[in-house]
Amino acid sequence: MPASSFEPLTIPPDRAYDALHPEIRKWIREQHWTGLRPVQAEATAAILGSRGDVLIAAGTAAGKTEAAFLPALTQAAGEEGDGLSILYVAPLKALINDQFGRLTELCERLELPVVRWHGDAPQTAKTRLLAKPRGIVLITPESIEAMFVRRAAAARALFSRLRFIIVDEVHAFLGGVRGIHLASLLRRIDALAKAPARRIGLSATLGDPRMAAAWLRPDSPEAVRLIAAEGGAELQLQLRGYLVPDERASPAEPENGPVTPTGLDAIADHLFARLRGTNNLVFGGSRQRVEALADRLRRRCEREGVPNEFFPHHGNLSKELREELELRLKENRLPTTAVCTSTLELGIDIGSVRSVAQVGAPRSLAALRQRLGRSGRRKGTPSILRIYVLEEELPPDPDPLDEMRPAVVLAVAAVRLLLAKFIEPPSGGEGVATALLHQCLSVIAERGGARADALYRILCGPGPFASVPPALFARMLRGMGSPEARLIEQAPDGLLMLGEVGEKVVGSRDFYALFESSEEWRLVNGGRALGTIPLNNPVAPDSLLVFAGRRWVVLSVDERSRVIDVAPHRGGSIPAFERGSVEPIHDRLAAEMLAVYRESDVPAWLDPTAADLLAEGRAAFRRHNADRIRILERGRETHLLTWRGTRLNGLLAAALTRSGLQCEAHDLGVTAIVERPEKDEVQPDLLAALEELASQPPSPEELAARIGAVASAKFDNLVPDDVLKDFWAAGNASGIALLPEVASSLLAAGRSA
Repeated sequence: MPASSFEPLTIPPDRAYDALHPEIRKWIREQHWTGLRPVQAEATAAILGSRGDVLIAAGTAAGKTEAAFLPALTQAAGEEGDGLSILYVAPLKALINDQFGRLTELCERLELPVVRWHGDAPQTAKTRLLAKPRGIVLITPESIEAMFVRRAAAARALFSRLRFIIVDEVHAFLGGVRGIHLASLLRRIDALAKAPARRIGLSATLGDPRMAAAWLRPDSPEAVRLIAAEGGAELQLQLRGYLVPDERASPAEPENGPVTPTGLDAIADHLFARLRGTNNLVFGGSRQRVEALADRLRRRCEREGVPNEFFPHHGNLSKELREELELRLKENRLPTTAVCTSTLELGIDIGSVRSVAQVGAPRSLAALRQRLGRSGRRKGTPSILRIYVLEEELPPDPDPLDEMRPAVVLAVAAVRLLLAKFIEPPSGGEGVATALLHQCLSVIAERGGARADALYRILCGPGPFASVPPALFARMLRGMGSPEARLIEQAPDGLLMLGEVGEKVVGSRDFYALFESSEEWRLVNGGRALGTIPLNNPVAPDSLLVFAGRRWVVLSVDERSRVIDVAPHRGGSIPAFERGSVEPIHDRLAAEMLAVYRESDVPAWLDPTAADLLAEGRAAFRRHNADRIRILERGRETHLLTWRGTRLNGLLAAALTRSGLQCEAHDLGVTAIVERPEKDEVQPDLLAALEELASQPPSPEELAARIGAVASAKFDNLVPDDVLKDFWAAGNASGIALLPEVASSLLAAGRSA
């Protein structure tokens, strides 16, 4: 962001304290602050000394909330007349409740009402606010949506005179359908006002501030002033490796289920020995693993005759149980360790924890940094991170991928990028179709009807739907109005109104939220249900899936019912490394894995087992000459080592199925399996398929027509199939354009003998 695009400041940072409201300065003195922190001084100068938008990037407990609110409240306290001054938007109700507790006393002194607005907040304060709009509202995106749909007049009264919109945890909104949703809501709020409210974004985890600025103010991102706080606590870390028996031959659990009991037992022993007596967070991954690990730790407490300090925390638990655990951590009276999924990743106030642990190799640097920010928040205390990685013992004739110990190498690569302060940029493209359909219904409900051109103008200007062309928008509307869909209908004068089905969809309490769908895909073989599986990439006929310890080949995909028909595959033994994660890895992390393989240093933060496993993996990498050779053949299986991220590997696998190849994408690349041909059957040629891909790649539309399982967001099943695939094609066009380069690099690197 060029500095010349910023509006000059009229208040220098060293005079920021003096510019605050007298009551705020008095409150600061009563808190025994020695002064404003640098990020607070800079933010105050920017907010009070200019009229532009501000993005504040600073670590957890760095004072971001005060950096935004102290100057914003200073301006709000000086205003006369009715009208809401500040809208604070956060991704979690718990975060809103935290901020309400922090702001209440200060707002009382300034005689400014502060109101929580979400489903669990008291109704009395909301009623008073509607009667006389003034002060500050703390709200979730879903409650903004509900207000537009159910209280359109109240929305206009509340939002038309806003001075500031503060968006907390901006990084949580940069990628995915919920961020698209909020960006659209902010655009609609601006449309209600005579002058758009200034926007202030807060985040502890930003990879590329320019992308965050573009999300915060799409029509003029270069004018968003970035205020970043450097530094952070000392980091103490250890990566622990565990070698566990190969249990793939046992009739036990699915590949994407909990890790082996032997491995979890060993990890629980170490956690019990190191964490007792302090407050900690242990991120266990899946809900099943969280429950299994918390249960093992609880039983260890019982065997030792000591009070239990280990409790699970995940989305399936009741709100009361989750809040009891959060309060116990925050009060810090009893030692407490929460074993959680990602539910404690965002910044709800649970105080400072002694350490953070993660079971399994990190797959997202943004998530890892956010989790680590929970530790070392008190001055002079280090952040402590422990990562636990399991690798299975190798069978007599191991797969080359298992020999290279990818789980340990992935963990080492992730820590190296953490130390290098890399954070992957948010992914784009997912959920656009769902969000656009949802917002069309919402605007029609809010206004009691809308013309198609007005809908396009309201939704598709600068912002999340800017890339949607009018023709695709019109096709979506026609599909929504079809006799099969009946979401909307058109009056003789051209006005679009809710149809019979649309009224039911909008009238449901489930309408307001656009969280990513957690629904998994059902696998069916010959009419018999096998179970469910998460997917992080679309699949095509001849795609391979791993489930219940074996390979399956995809026969067909039912997009509407989320059913994949599969048949058993005769391919050999499957590699042991985990393939069931729905969390993709970025190209940069995959490239860092290659760098780890190429080098010979042994980081001091590896325990002896992890160091041995890393050495094994590197030795196998050299033995297979995988630095030079990218096509490793093993019987009918051929591994294509791309060293690219999840998304591109998935596109490559889908593209290769055009040639009749059966392919499976994974973290190291793609595995293609060529069956021995039957009589008079032509055997697909992998090299020929790669050569064709290098010279004549499929168009995005061609590949979209072939694949299935593109329905990933909440209302995708209401989007016409052809329209949904066009959105997928647009979102993946840049990745598909890279396929010739990937195919050429594989061919140039050569193949194993």
